[in-house]
Order: sequence, then structure tokens, then C-alpha cells
Amino acid sequence: MTKIVVTVAAPVDAVWDALRDKEKIRHWHGWEYEGPQGGLEEEIDLIYFTETSEDGTTLTLGNGDEFVVEPVEGGSRITLTRAPKGANPDWDAYYDDVTEGWITFLHQLRFAVERHPGEPRRTLFYSGSGTINPITELGIPADELTLPDTKVKASTFYTSDHQVGVEVDAWGNGLLVLSHIPPGDLKPEGATMAVLSLYGDVDRDEVDARWRAWWLERYPKGLEMFD
Repeated sequence: MTKIVVTVAAPVDAVWDALRDKEKIRHWHGWEYEGPQGGLEEEIDLIYFTETSEDGTTLTLGNGDEFVVEPVEGGSRITLTRAPKGANPDWDAYYDDVTEGWITFLHQLRFAVERHPGEPRRTLFYSGSGTINPITELGIPADELTLPDTKVKASTFYTSDHQVGVEVDAWGNGLLVLSHIPPGDLKPEGATMAVLSLYGDVDRDEVDARWRAWWLERYPKGLEMFD
């Protein structure tokens, strides 16, 4: 069984509310987008409110993934146990991608609850392929980074095997998530993405223009989605 464990410095009630309040889910799940089949709102409805079940502070999704929220010293622990491969054969090819997505989203949940409780965000998303790792390209980790839009103070919020999350003060104390999986058997072209969470009166269009130019320079075949 694949498990993802994230500890949040907040009470169980606050974390559970973030998982079950539809508006608050928007504060951390995924990123803003609109597509032919709908957008973020429809995705939230499908994942968190369609064929789901609750038992106390345990939430089981329609695909079999299970969240458990429990108290620990200093806050709450979220344990996400992924449904095993084979539970939905149509999705097995995307199993690892979904797992990486959950790592991102649960840390975005933690960031929202700890740093911006109840506060909406605006987001930007970029993806691409190739060998260039944006994490090393931007010199992360470091206390000061030269990002595409500005030189900023930054601090590492989390790391995993393929991801890093960085707090960026210039984005209203926002969050930059970068993920890079190098080319290999499962991903012949590799997979790279960035999710930017912005707060307050930050000029989203200006940030987007600078990041878009920087991104396409490095990932000319990159697909920019859902912005």
C-alpha cells in the first residue's frame, strides 16, 4: 500500500474542515482551470463528494483512496492510503502521477491551514518535459532566490523524492511547488511541473508573463494548462 503522511500544525477539526468544506478545498486542491469537461469546481465535486463515505474523521473516496485525520502532538496527522493498483485498471497507468499529485495537494493543504487559514488564493500552473530540472535550475534550496519574476526571500516548506515546496514572500507569502521526474522507463520524456499559489494583491498577470517566458525557454514543448 502506498501511504502519504503529512503533519499539520492545527487541530483535527480545522484540518477535517479543510477536507470537507467545498470552498476551503479550493484553497489547496490543485489549481484554477477551466476545460471542456469543466474546471476545478467540477473536479472537487467528483473527487470529494461523489460516491464518498465518512466515518468520524476518515474519508474514503470513490476510487478507494482513504484519508485519516488524527491528533498528534503539536497538531494533526493526515494519512492518505492509496487504493492498490488494479482497483481501477483504467487508471493504473496514471497511478504514480496521481500519487505525486496527492503529495503536492496535501502539502498545499498544510500550507493553506497553517499559513493562510480561510484565505483564498490565486494559482498558476505550468508543465513540460525534458531533462532540465527547475529545482536545480533555480538554485533551490536557498534563502534568497532569483525567480523569473523577481529576486525574493524564500524558505523550503517541504521536500520529497521528486518535489520541493518553497515559501515566497513576494507572493503575499505564497507557495511555489516544483516537481521533476527525469526521463526513464515510465516517463520516457520525463515530467516537470510548477504550481504557484499567490495571495493578497500580487499582480497575477505580471507573474504569469515572466514565468511563461522563462518556462517556454526551457520547455519549448511544454504544455501550459489551466491558467
